[in-house]
Amino acid sequence: MSSPVHRRWLVALLLALALAGCGKEPPPFRGTALPAVDWGRDFTLTSHTGARLDTAVLHGRVQVLFFGFTHCPDICAPTLVKLAQAKSALGADAGRVQVLFVTVDPERDTAELLGHYVPAFEPSFLGLRGDAEALARTAKDFKVVYQKQPGSTPGTYTMDHSAGAYVFDPQGRLRLYVSYGAGPDVFAHDIRELLRTAG
Repeated sequence: MSSPVHRRWLVALLLALALAGCGKEPPPFRGTALPAVDWGRDFTLTSHTGARLDTAVLHGRVQVLFFGFTHCPDICAPTLVKLAQAKSALGADAGRVQVLFVTVDPERDTAELLGHYVPAFEPSFLGLRGDAEALARTAKDFKVVYQKQPGSTPGTYTMDHSAGAYVFDPQGRLRLYVSYGAGPDVFAHDIRELLRTAG
């Protein structure tokens, strides 16, 4: 049997350990940090409005970049829904965020189709497209892979593609990779952190 002194010492030790644990800072990001990468730079594609967009003009905002396609059966729409929910959760800071959806299927995803699809999730979201060469160049810089998979008819093919999202800080630096399946709380938390540290 332990003595009262031993019990008091044990309680004090446990309390000290608990307090020490409370003082630790949680990891700043919930997505995967990409410190000082030399890839994933600014690029230029055409938006669903028909205007050429150089992403350098978006510096000052947090950018969230996602590659997908409008006929995607199970990945793209849920991701865009989560990004819309995350942006809504930011309140007054929502205007400091720009979501970019780059199609990996420019053959079917015309500017008109992107214009109907992407802003339907959130009016400020931008759909981007380029010809095969521009898409390949941009995807390569972000280490994104995509490949056409034949369907039962020529028009019913699908696209295999990388499914994560990339997050840039307001200085235009690629900072985070968020894996597919992350909830809107992950995006909202990390975006707030980038905006907070940007001042």
